Amino acid sequence: MTSSIRRPPIAGAIVPTVLAARLERFARHAMAALLALFGCLLILGHARAGDGRGEAVTPGAMQSGGLLVRNADGPGFTEAVRLGTDVYLSVSGPTVRGRITQVFRNTSDRWVEAVYVFPLPDDGAVDYLKMVVGNRIIIGEIKPRAEARAVYEAARAEGRRAGLVEQQRPNLFTNSVANIGPGETVLVQIEYQAQVRQSAGVSSVRVPLVMGPRYNPRPGADGADPVSNRAAMAAPVLDPRRYDKTNPVSIRVQLRPGFQLGEVKSAYHAVVDRPEGAGRFIMLTDGEVPADRDFELTWTAAPSAAPQARLFRERIGGEDYLMAFVTPPSAATAAEAPREIVFVIDNSGSMSGLSMRQAKASLLYALSRLKPGDRFNVVRFDDTLTKLFPDTVPADAGHLDTARQFVSGLEARGGTEMVPALRAALEDPRPEDAARVRQVVFLTDGAIGNDQQLIDTIARERGRSRLFMVGIGSAPNTFLMTRGAEMGRGTYTHIGSVAEVETRMRELFGKLERPVVTDLAARIEGTSADMTPAAMPDLYAGEPVVVAIKVAALTGTLRIEGRIAGETWRAELPVAAAIEGRGLSKLWARRKIADVEAERSLRRITGDVADARIRDLALAHGLVSSQTSLVAVDHTPVRPVGTPLTRQDLPLNLPAGWDFQALFGQVAQTRGVGSTSPAVGEGDEGRAVTLPRTGTDAGLRLAAGTGCLLLSLAALALTRRRRGMVA
Repeated sequence: MTSSIRRPPIAGAIVPTVLAARLERFARHAMAALLALFGCLLILGHARAGDGRGEAVTPGAMQSGGLLVRNADGPGFTEAVRLGTDVYLSVSGPTVRGRITQVFRNTSDRWVEAVYVFPLPDDGAVDYLKMVVGNRIIIGEIKPRAEARAVYEAARAEGRRAGLVEQQRPNLFTNSVANIGPGETVLVQIEYQAQVRQSAGVSSVRVPLVMGPRYNPRPGADGADPVSNRAAMAAPVLDPRRYDKTNPVSIRVQLRPGFQLGEVKSAYHAVVDRPEGAGRFIMLTDGEVPADRDFELTWTAAPSAAPQARLFRERIGGEDYLMAFVTPPSAATAAEAPREIVFVIDNSGSMSGLSMRQAKASLLYALSRLKPGDRFNVVRFDDTLTKLFPDTVPADAGHLDTARQFVSGLEARGGTEMVPALRAALEDPRPEDAARVRQVVFLTDGAIGNDQQLIDTIARERGRSRLFMVGIGSAPNTFLMTRGAEMGRGTYTHIGSVAEVETRMRELFGKLERPVVTDLAARIEGTSADMTPAAMPDLYAGEPVVVAIKVAALTGTLRIEGRIAGETWRAELPVAAAIEGRGLSKLWARRKIADVEAERSLRRITGDVADARIRDLALAHGLVSSQTSLVAVDHTPVRPVGTPLTRQDLPLNLPAGWDFQALFGQVAQTRGVGSTSPAVGEGDEGRAVTLPRTGTDAGLRLAAGTGCLLLSLAALALTRRRRGMVA
C-alpha cells in the first residue's frame, strides 16, 4: 500500500497566477544571462591562457595549465621557454654524421638564459656548434673547458648572445644559451660524428632522445663525491599526469650503407622510407614525436651482400686514418664449458612500471636457459641488496624454482645503490677455478649519476668474471652499459620493450654459450701506426673486430689474429685496397680518449695526466670532451645594461614506461615535477626536485563554479514556485 502526504499551505505562500508567470519569465532571463556570462568567462580565460606573455605569476594565478619556472632573481614564476628538436642523420658506410637542431623561443617579456640537458650517443664526437638569431649566424669554437665557461659567462654578463655546449658525461651534454630577448627565437645546431654499430649481421644507429632522472648517492665518509658535475646532472622532469609532453622531435635519416640493403626497421618508432639512389631516406610516420624514448634504426645486408671484412681510409689535415671492420667466423660446434653465472637485477624506483616487467621477464627467461652443469645465483638491489643464496648453487629444479619465486615477487622501490650490488656479484670465492667460465649478467636502466665510480669498480675488481650489461627500458644509460661491458670484457644488450625480451635474451645467451675470440691482436706491416683500442677486447658470436688507426702512410697490410676454440684465426687487409670513408679522424680521437679514460680507471695513470692527454686530443681534433667545450659568442651586446637575466632550466619528458608516482612519491604530489629519485640520499633539503609546480586554471574554475552556483539557485527558486502553485 502506498500513501502520499500533502503539505498544508504555508501562510502567505499562495501567489497569484500573473505574479507566478512573471517570476518564471524573470528566472528564465536570469539563467540565460548567467549562461552568456559563463561563456564570456570561458572565452576570456582561453584568451588569457594563450597570450604567451609569460609575465611573473604564481601557480594560483594561472588561468590554464602551464609550465612555470621559479624566477632566480626575484619572487614568482615565469612560463618556460618552448623547445623543439630536429635530428638529421647521414649514414655513410661505417660512420654516421648527426645534426641536432634545437629551437628555443622566449615566450616571456624578459631576457632569459635557457639551459637544456640532452643526451647523445656515448661514442659521439661532438665538434660543431652554430647559433642563428634573426639574421645573425654565430659559429662556435673549441676551447679548454674552464676558458670556454669564462668566455660564456663574460658574454652573458655583458648582454651578448652566447651559447655553450659542455660534456657532463660522454653521452650527456648541457646546452646553455644566454640573452634570449622577449619574443625572440634562437636556433642552435650541434653536430657529431659516430660509428655505426654492428652485431650478428645487423647494423644500427641509436639516438638518445631523453635522459632519465639519475640517482645520486651521498658523498662518502671521506667527503669524496662519487657524482661528478652533480649540479649539472639535475634537470626538471615533467609529471605526465599533469603536463602534456614537451620537446617535439622530428627525425630524418639518409642511409647509404655501402652495400645492397635488406630489411630496414625501427623498433620503437613508426617510420616510412623510400629508395634514394643506392640507399634509403627514412623519416617518422607522424612527422614528429615527443622526446620520451630513444630512437633506433637497424638494417641488414641483402643475403648475398653481407661483407665479412671492410677497410676505410680518410686523409685530413695532411694525416691518414684507417678504420677496419672484420667479422670472425662462428664456432658453434665447439664444446661448451660449464658456467657459473650471477644474475643481478635492479629493482629500484626508476625501474617501476614497464621496466620492471621487462627485467623480470628477462631474468626468468635467462633462468630457463641454464643447463644441469651450470651454477648460478641471483642478487637484487635498490638501496639495499639481497643475495638469494650465500654462494652459487647447482641449476637443478629445486634451486631454479626458488629463484623463479624470488624474481616473480620483486617490486620496484627505493634508491639505486649499484656499486655494492656489483661488488657482491664480482666477489669470487674460487678465483683459480679454470674448469668454469664465470659470467655476471647485470639487468638495469643504469639511472645513476656515479657512472665513473661503477666503471672504476669493474676495472679494479672484475677478476676472472666477464660482465654482460642488459639495458632495460626506453632510455637506458648507454654510456654506463657500453663502457661497463667493455671494462668487464663482456657485451651490452638493450631490451626496449616486453616484446623484445625473448629475442634479445636469446641473442645474449647465444653469446654466453659460444666460445669467445680471445688473444686478439692487430698490427700494420709496412708503416708506423697509432692504433685504438690499445687493449683488444674479447669478441662474441657475430661481433666484428673494430680497429681505428692513425698511420704514417697508406701502405702495407693490416693483420688481425686471435684464437677461436683453441684454433688460430687470421685476417689480412691490404691498406691500398681501403675505400674512402668520412669522419674517421674524429672517431679515432674519440676512441683514443676512451683509452685514456680506461687507463685512468685501471689506475695506470694519474688523473692529471689523463686530463692533459684528453685536452690535447680534443683540442687537436676539435671535439667536446670532459676537458673541452664549444662556445659561441656574438660580439654585439643586445640586452640593455641593467636589465635582469632570468635562468630557465628546460624540462624533460619522463621516459616512456616509467612510473612517475613510484619514482618521485610524495614529492611528486606536492611539487609536480622532479629530477632525481626520492631516495636520492641527500635529504629532503638537498633533493634536486625542481619546479615548475602545478599551474592550474584556478581563476577560471572559480568563475565557472560561481556561475554554476547561481544557475542552481535560480533553478531551485523556479522549482519551489512551481511546487507552491501545485500545492
